[in-house]
Amino acid sequence: MASPIFYPRELTPTSAGHALGSRDTQSRGPNALSFYAALLAIGLGLGLVLGLPLVDGTWSEVHLQGGAYMFLGSLTGLVGTYLAIVMVILASRAPALERMLGQDGVIHWHRQLAPWTILLITAHAILLTFAYAQTAHQGAWAEFGSILRTFPNMVTATVALGIMLLIGLVSIRQIRTRIPRERWWLLHLLMYAALILAFAHEVVLGPSFVRHPLAQITWTAAWLIAAALILTYRVGVPLYRTWRHQLRVADVTREGPDVISIVLEGRDLDRLSIAGGQFFEWRFLTPRLWWQAHPFTVSARPRPPYLRLTVQSVGDFTRELTRVTPGTRVAIEGPYGAFTVHAQRRRQALLIAGGVGVTAVRALLEDLPPKSRPTVVLRARSEDELLLANEVEELVRLRKGVLHRLVGSRRDVPMEAIARLVPDLAKRDVYVSGSVEFVHDAMLMARHAGVAPDALHHEAFAI
Repeated sequence: MASPIFYPRELTPTSAGHALGSRDTQSRGPNALSFYAALLAIGLGLGLVLGLPLVDGTWSEVHLQGGAYMFLGSLTGLVGTYLAIVMVILASRAPALERMLGQDGVIHWHRQLAPWTILLITAHAILLTFAYAQTAHQGAWAEFGSILRTFPNMVTATVALGIMLLIGLVSIRQIRTRIPRERWWLLHLLMYAALILAFAHEVVLGPSFVRHPLAQITWTAAWLIAAALILTYRVGVPLYRTWRHQLRVADVTREGPDVISIVLEGRDLDRLSIAGGQFFEWRFLTPRLWWQAHPFTVSARPRPPYLRLTVQSVGDFTRELTRVTPGTRVAIEGPYGAFTVHAQRRRQALLIAGGVGVTAVRALLEDLPPKSRPTVVLRARSEDELLLANEVEELVRLRKGVLHRLVGSRRDVPMEAIARLVPDLAKRDVYVSGSVEFVHDAMLMARHAGVAPDALHHEAFAI
């Protein structure tokens, strides 16, 4: 069912590529130059961290009893906590990071660093226990008890390590997929508590910081900067945007099997910084849902005073959304994502959507200019699952493009069918949105068809 508010009857300045809120838009694509500059800065910081045990006296004592363990323990602790700082900065979702990496890149690097951070900090604890045990000429377990009783801040540091290990355990894919997203998210927040608990231990006991005030000040400043970024972009900016736009549920409509659209009404939406294809973290302020924030792509560019998202019911949270009533207040965090026209590098684009992934494609189409001649492929198992198809068809027609509807099982309609439908595939930018599996298969097909890596853009929908 097409929403009468958002049905595209004509080309408008907004739908011809002029972004709303363009003064502070976050929608520009990843910037390679900025990425390498940031990588250089991180590398220089890591080099300084690696150099600290060489100048703090730890290296000079490596030949003593327990000295090797002490040196390695100090080194792993410094590198592990440095990577933790980088992880916190990545989690801040600062606009500059998104312009460098795109949202997918930020998440990718955060996930890549997380295991190393936990492993290195765990190695730090084990190695230093062995170092002190050798020095005291007693077993490691007995020495661990002595450390807890006599060293300042060691109890809190041990609790912090336990929290990190718990988070690392539940983040293993086989376990993570069995835990509801909201519970995993709450556990994940404990990482901030762990890092706060561990901070005093670092600067009070770390050989690189004891009697080295400059190192203490620099390390503290780095953590304060990371904390300021989190407070600014994960707390301050979302609170301001929520207050400014005053979003409330205006209507809830069914689009297809287990799929609903929620139309929101708010103020100053002409100043909302968003591009087609981006998403928000949404928090519906009801007694059952207020504490959960979930990411959903906006399924149409704002039509002030209205904004729309389209959601597939796949879990407890999304099923509960079918029961929200008009007037419900909504808090937002974002927008995020680089799945926008700003990432386009070639003159023409192919947009591929699987199931509810059509939401990103439908909104992105509004930003394509007239006569851009896009080719759009909508993929679904049945006609009922071709969501927002009429709206997409009209947007494609207004841009002189071509729409293909591929309906059927993956065996009957394989991904390779898209390559046959679009013979000039390798000369286009390719945008893919849908489930994680669908995106993986479509990206693989595009790469085999010769599409360059910088012309591939994707948005995977997962709960």
